[in-house]
Amino acid sequence: MSEKYKTVEHERPFKYEEGDLNVTRGCAWTGPGCHLGCGVIMYTDQEGKFVKCEGDPEDPWTEGRLCMRCLDAPEVTNHEKRLLYPMKRAVEDRGKDKWERISWDEAYDLITEKFMDMKEKYGAESVVFAQGTGRDIAAYITRLAWSFGSPNYTGFLSGQACYLPRIAGMAATTGAPWIPDCAQQFPERYDHPDYEVPEVMFIWGNYPLKSNLEGFYGHWVIDLMKRGMKIVTVDPKVTWLATKSDLHLRVRPGTDAALALSMMDVIIKEDLYDHDFVDKWCYGFDELKARAAEFSPEKVAEITWVPADKIVAAARMLGKAKNSTLQWGVAVDMTREAMPAGQAILSLWEITGNMERPGGMVVAPEILSVAGGWGRELLGPEQEKKRIGIQDYPLYNFGFAVSQPDETVKTIETGVPYEIHGAWLQTTNPLACMGADPQRLYKALSKLDFIVVVDLFRTPTIEALADVVLPAQTFAERNGLAFISGAQRGSTINKIVDIGETKSDMQINLELGKRWNPDGWPWDNVDEMFTDMLEPTGMTFEELQAVAPAYQPIEYYRHEKGMLRSDGQPGFNTPTGRIELWSNFYSRAGLDPLPYFEEPEPGPGSTPELMDEYPLVMTSGARFWGMFHSEHRQIERMRHYRPWPLMEIHPETAAKYGIKDGDWVWMEGPLGRAKRKAKLTPIMDRRLVSCDHGWWFPEGDPEKFYDVFDLNINNTLPWIPGKSGFGSNYKSSICKIYKVEEGN
Repeated sequence: MSEKYKTVEHERPFKYEEGDLNVTRGCAWTGPGCHLGCGVIMYTDQEGKFVKCEGDPEDPWTEGRLCMRCLDAPEVTNHEKRLLYPMKRAVEDRGKDKWERISWDEAYDLITEKFMDMKEKYGAESVVFAQGTGRDIAAYITRLAWSFGSPNYTGFLSGQACYLPRIAGMAATTGAPWIPDCAQQFPERYDHPDYEVPEVMFIWGNYPLKSNLEGFYGHWVIDLMKRGMKIVTVDPKVTWLATKSDLHLRVRPGTDAALALSMMDVIIKEDLYDHDFVDKWCYGFDELKARAAEFSPEKVAEITWVPADKIVAAARMLGKAKNSTLQWGVAVDMTREAMPAGQAILSLWEITGNMERPGGMVVAPEILSVAGGWGRELLGPEQEKKRIGIQDYPLYNFGFAVSQPDETVKTIETGVPYEIHGAWLQTTNPLACMGADPQRLYKALSKLDFIVVVDLFRTPTIEALADVVLPAQTFAERNGLAFISGAQRGSTINKIVDIGETKSDMQINLELGKRWNPDGWPWDNVDEMFTDMLEPTGMTFEELQAVAPAYQPIEYYRHEKGMLRSDGQPGFNTPTGRIELWSNFYSRAGLDPLPYFEEPEPGPGSTPELMDEYPLVMTSGARFWGMFHSEHRQIERMRHYRPWPLMEIHPETAAKYGIKDGDWVWMEGPLGRAKRKAKLTPIMDRRLVSCDHGWWFPEGDPEKFYDVFDLNINNTLPWIPGKSGFGSNYKSSICKIYKVEEGN
């Protein structure tokens, strides 16, 4: 085994017997829809049925810390409505419940025939490969797309407004992704001699007890609070963590950039920034200083709803802390100008020197090279030039391998610059979840000649659009690699059960890839493929299964030692070798090189003329226990805890509109409306309503697409990305509300 990687000292047998149950240690990181990354022990009976999950008594990370989605994994895996075999229907029967069971060979033959026919007639670029949240699956989707020859790998989410704006922004300004230092890179965790507990953590646009980036465990925040760490919460709602915070900044959705720039102005004017770090390792500080000076706390208080004295207090708390870290979330991505917002927020930690220091922000090492897309070398430069959106959004040329989704939808609609004829949809249900203006997306995708969907259950997207459906496996039915940037460790997903004729996403893509491009898929099985991917670590897949979790220990202050640049020189992997507060990448792409704030549109600051008709600010997409995006609506226990799509509203605001707790309500914006049940709660600002996303009713009529067009909050949202092509206003809009009455 390579000395680069360390494992925990105690023995971790992969599989053993316990009474009448088969017991397997594994990782539930990827599913079903898990966002917390809990390791588990999984039990099956002697007939192979999945019985239960529980924490690992030998692993203090997991014992007693499993979330509802992990605990309900047996119910998901054994569910009577699981897709268990491939299906097809005639294109003319789209939208009708006329499915025919077929074999895997028949499915593969049909898909290959259709896709290769489109490739020959219109070019490989005429097929779009799209995904949702991929977890450990994404690498195999990129390889399938690029080995087919299509440059159009994307997700039908306006502005790629989930995770990618932060990742792309960090890459453009610092050369690497950054994560909060919670000692996750050390087997000894908090007892490692070099580690220091952060004095303060800012939790910004994220509720880590419910939802996180891959591999970040929400309980780490509690662990560190017990060790003396203070927290500052930036969230419009009052949450449990907000009540435990030294400061709670109840920011208006979509105005985070203004808040960050105002805090920056305070830190600079009160001389609370790290002069030594800025002088040695930052580029463009004087320009940033001038930009921040435009955002006084008094001015920004009116924009953000955060009182000026709280803005000043938060800035001083950060500026005076010995060390500080940032746990931020998708709310930062889900505003139209997400790139400058993320740039402004991270700049606060940059100018205070909290980069690469213990208890600050650390660069997440890329343990596997597939993290940025696997198989891109198979595409070729001529096909790369055809990637949709790179002409309109030049930033997509700077190492980012995705097609721009707004332009992809437009290309499907118009046939410019070329026609799109097919789609491969894997780990995604865009009609219920990702797509802004879902009726527009539905009409666009309906134009395609042939659509394949890979999923666990029948969804609105399947019922409305699919011609062939392939049944995927849950994590309990398959092996997998879970190399997690957010946790800086490598784990495996370990198969324990077989259900129906399902196959893993990896096996599906490997088997089809071998048909389409055998040279691009030279492995005989997925475990052999995993071992090949693990070659840089010096481990085989079986070896990693036996010892996981494996760690890649890191040092602090790597920028001083030439460990963050490919040329081995000190500094950061940017054109200047410094953290670029003024970004050369943005400048070369024709964008403002400095962070800036732009009002969300529509909104109180951008469309005041609409506020009389739409007087409330609407935010959407806050995570809740049990369900993940559009998943799990058919899982009995999870649905019991969240039976209906909710709109949270302050009791005084509800009374103003004659709405009582439990009433069905229409939430209507300038573009459309969606149905919700009112939940009256004082945690909400009186000017704001918060709506669940991803809703559909699996118990409904499949030929009405499970009522998705009545329930989808995205009915109210447009396809409008930011200037960079990243970011979109999913969490900041305006609305009016009224009770659902008979006839409306």
